[in-house]
Amino acid sequence: MSRIPTPSTIEAAPVGAQPFLHAVKKQLGVVPNLFRLVANSPPALEGYVSLSAALGKGELPAATRERVAVAVAEINGCDYCLSAHSYLGRNVAKLDDAEITANRHGASNDVKADAAVKFAATVTRTRGHVTNEDFAAIKAAGYSDAQIIEIVQHVALNTWTNYINTVAETEIDFPVVKSHWAA
Repeated sequence: MSRIPTPSTIEAAPVGAQPFLHAVKKQLGVVPNLFRLVANSPPALEGYVSLSAALGKGELPAATRERVAVAVAEINGCDYCLSAHSYLGRNVAKLDDAEITANRHGASNDVKADAAVKFAATVTRTRGHVTNEDFAAIKAAGYSDAQIIEIVQHVALNTWTNYINTVAETEIDFPVVKSHWAA
């Protein structure tokens, strides 16, 4: 059970959050527990949904965004996000098990995506204190300044959801995947 009550339905959520929850349901077909939990603060939900939507219009492919989310969730030890993004990676981005395993280890089997995932993992582990060599590697892989900014923003957004879910102990409503963090 979550430490913070999760509204059981859209109608049980604060009125200010309901339009955002309806939008999530329209897009995903369901409203995952994370969104209903964050609905306790309509401004937080608005910020999350708005930033997610904006980044969805960015230059990074959806598969790379999922790869980054898996890597960040593993590093931060968030079972909720690791479960959610493993599911989305498999079923939406069409990543195979070998790719998701590589992502959990901060890498990718795709050469281009490997640089992005490694950079995201480094940003996460070093809290943004990357070296000149780290930055040169992502540039050498062909990532633009805009894409690098988006990678960092995805790290930040995913870290935020990792922290929310870990603090709240959000009930996992995806096939459960446990991080190696506690090991």
